[in-house]
Amino acid sequence: MTIKNRKPLLPVGARPWLACVAAVVFAGCAAPQKAPPASSTSGWTQDEVVDSYVFGYPLVVMSTARAQAVAAAGTDAGAALNTLHAMPMTETAGDDLPPLADVDTLSANAWLDLSQEPVIVSVPNTRGRFLDARVLDMWTNVVWSTGAGANARTGAPKAQTIALVPPGWDGQLPSGVERVDAPSKNLWLGVRIAALDAREVPWARRLLNEVRVAPLSAYVSDEHERHAARGKGKHGKRERIAARDRDDDSQESVAVVSTGLDANAAAVTQLDANGFFGKLADAMRDNPPSDADGNALKELADIGVKPGDAVHFPNGSATAIAAGVAAGVKRVQQPPVNAVSGNGWSWTGDGTGNYRDDYALRAYATVSHAGAATSHDEVFPTALVDGDGKPLDGSNDYVMHFTRKALPPARAYWTITAYTPDGALVAGHVPHRSIDSHDRLRRNRDGSIDIYVSSKSPGRAHAANWLPAPEGPFQLVMRLYAPQASATDGSWMPPAVVRR
Repeated sequence: MTIKNRKPLLPVGARPWLACVAAVVFAGCAAPQKAPPASSTSGWTQDEVVDSYVFGYPLVVMSTARAQAVAAAGTDAGAALNTLHAMPMTETAGDDLPPLADVDTLSANAWLDLSQEPVIVSVPNTRGRFLDARVLDMWTNVVWSTGAGANARTGAPKAQTIALVPPGWDGQLPSGVERVDAPSKNLWLGVRIAALDAREVPWARRLLNEVRVAPLSAYVSDEHERHAARGKGKHGKRERIAARDRDDDSQESVAVVSTGLDANAAAVTQLDANGFFGKLADAMRDNPPSDADGNALKELADIGVKPGDAVHFPNGSATAIAAGVAAGVKRVQQPPVNAVSGNGWSWTGDGTGNYRDDYALRAYATVSHAGAATSHDEVFPTALVDGDGKPLDGSNDYVMHFTRKALPPARAYWTITAYTPDGALVAGHVPHRSIDSHDRLRRNRDGSIDIYVSSKSPGRAHAANWLPAPEGPFQLVMRLYAPQASATDGSWMPPAVVRR
């Protein structure tokens, strides 16, 4: 097996917070399997370790995040599964925000467990507002999302109820529930609802409470109760309103059990060979690779890694294994050749979410934007350098010039946010932490828009178009929700970030 899009090992545009990875050290190998002499195998061993690292990286990230969510629930481990948990909002979260927190959406996620029965996910009528929901398997392939059937003009989804069905299940589903066959019993659900200013947050929270996640048996029981409540007339209606209000209150105080995936994407790169491949072997037991991954499994077996078994590296391969992991860490951070890039920006293209055997794109999507949706749902360009290729730094002032016909092509809306290299938002009191398409931006006479990016105010004349940046090194992230085709086929490019 050869990883697609193999490039030189030096990271191109890699995030600083991911690029500074400690040297990989491992010890305590279990009893080795028979292998050719190390002197003749070190080269191919290292290459196979790199390939295997790139192949397995998304699964290790997902399984690590799931294990942490279950551990965070403590004795009530079931609370982490099949339950939608809201992420903290920027105005109340303090230091609890995950890396690259989105300040313009209310987000929630859930770890789904289909081991006992199907799980039902229900999305309400959003009345034209933007809501994105997507389900990923543990290899980060998108199993289902609202984007494919969304409104062609606004990107708003239709009301729908689906049943995520585990392999081999042949039971009956309630009327009106669409069956979606899942590849394994473990899945991740992400939900985002537009909340572009403080006035929209209460509405977004109410809408989030209408998103339902429940095992099939609980869903059927709840439906019976709903029908019974309807028969009680106004008294039943009052009971339902009271229950909804209780749900609203609980949503405010719920502990954040699932904290997102980006932090785990960084933490996994710190694992040594035993830690990484041990997690991979364990995770593959319940989340088997696809039938098309035969070559990947063969390479894993060559280095002593098999699904569900303890890791047994070949005799005398310690140096090659360690070097392969270090090179693998760098490889996953590199934009592959089929990523879209230009003017200092890079992002994954049409293949996002449906990777098949494009392991390089899958790994890069995980390290740059864990939990990525398909190109129907979102595009996520990131810039670390200015138009001259120099790292962005808050000691400089920058401008982004959008011509009237080259604004980000999004059907729903777009945003631009500045972060520190490790994904934190701008600290301190600032007028706003992002620029979005619904802001009252000041236009030039020709209809173009200039966005001013700096750590200090550019003055009253440019205040409406000011994007506050951190004082030191920083990165820019642009989000296009319900993007048009030109955002993924390379025919549109964000403008360069030009130093003033």
